Amino acid sequence: MAAQGQAAAGSASESGGSPAASAAAAAAAAFPATSLYVGDLHESVQDAQLFDVFSQVGGVVSVRVCRDINSRKSLGYAYVNYNNTSDAARALELLNFTPINGKPIRIMYSNRDPSSRKSGAGNIFIKNLDKSIDNKALYDTFCAFGNILSCKIATDPSGESRGYGFVQFEMDESAQSAIDKLNGMLINDKKVYVGPFVRKQDRENVSNNIKFSNVYVKNLSDTVTDDELKEMFGKYGTITSAVVMRDSDGNSRCFGFVNFENADAAAQAVQELNGKIFNDKELYVGRAQKKSEREMELKEKFEKNIQEVAEKFQNTNLYLKNLDDNIDDEKLREIFAEYGNITSCKVMRDSYGVSRGSGFVSFKSAEDANRALTEMNGKMVGSKPLYVALAQRKDDRKAKLQAQFSQMRPVAMAPSVGPRMPMFPPSVPGVGQQLFYGQPPPAFINPQAGFAFQQPMMPGMRPGGTATATSCW
Repeated sequence: MAAQGQAAAGSASESGGSPAASAAAAAAAAFPATSLYVGDLHESVQDAQLFDVFSQVGGVVSVRVCRDINSRKSLGYAYVNYNNTSDAARALELLNFTPINGKPIRIMYSNRDPSSRKSGAGNIFIKNLDKSIDNKALYDTFCAFGNILSCKIATDPSGESRGYGFVQFEMDESAQSAIDKLNGMLINDKKVYVGPFVRKQDRENVSNNIKFSNVYVKNLSDTVTDDELKEMFGKYGTITSAVVMRDSDGNSRCFGFVNFENADAAAQAVQELNGKIFNDKELYVGRAQKKSEREMELKEKFEKNIQEVAEKFQNTNLYLKNLDDNIDDEKLREIFAEYGNITSCKVMRDSYGVSRGSGFVSFKSAEDANRALTEMNGKMVGSKPLYVALAQRKDDRKAKLQAQFSQMRPVAMAPSVGPRMPMFPPSVPGVGQQLFYGQPPPAFINPQAGFAFQQPMMPGMRPGGTATATSCW
């Protein structure tokens, strides 16, 4: 965090005790609960792993990672229950933002009351955040103003920050203090906006009440002229301009704009003409948006569509490999048809049309896909055992591989040796021996007919024995 942000936060903190400790204690007093919500979990985290982590703090009664009812895939959050409130408070203080399987977890008290979660009380919205700021950095900046109930940076599907986030305080006064002190301040050299959180429903109500005088009209007949457009809207008030948009050849693009002198007249025109039939076409009439507003709306709509498609086909698409070369799309469909309604079926091929030995089968329902997976995985199809698994998106596969890689233990290295000090005696082939292409590795005897595999002879090690410190020297 830049110095400006830290200074503002520091001025609001009370003396004595760490902010995290006082926050945890205050939360325990406000919510005398023993149940913790643990969010932002990596998909590979299991119940037993969480139990081991949280048991280090106190007596854990139960741990449950929440999973999809059909696929059993982790939903990315869990609940941990302790014997007493002090252990829960200590876990919140000590384990919040601790990385598990390479991903920092986010802990808060489990609040079962949806009305308090959705009321917006004590909730603030922060935008224009630097992409490097994560949940912990956001928490560290705002915890000086009061007890934080929840704190989260909004991220895209790949886990990258969207540049905005939310902090919910226990008290409205804390939220207002944070707004007063930090709004407009520089955090990581970026001027941030900090303001009250406004619920989506309230935002929509506000947008509906915006005063406007410029009206957008689409789905016009290609024969409609500027004068006809002006005549159609003129009865609602004085019009300063009315234009039908046209291409370079003068052909109508079937949409236009009408600008009123009075905002009330524009609102009345929208209310009465939107959805009306004109020249056998149903008109769309609405407030004309700025370019930035349209771009934001289109972006949100696109992301929503992508998410809906992903959710629709989640757990219905199967990945297959180890297919026989003679299996084509139709044959693959025949093999899996007995398990349910198939929406698509594809054998992957290279640029020459040769099968890659892998493919995909997509079912209409997750139940059918799960049944096919259970019965077909490992089954002999042709001359090969078939491998069947739920297909993963590229981002999910990448994240899983990165997590697996980060958990790999480094290979033990040989002890460092001083300069000019031989690791092996001169008479024994060692690491420093020069090798040439075509030459077998040191101490390795090529297998010969009539003989079993010969164990490599390593310095200081007898076949079937173990090396000793004295045998090398």
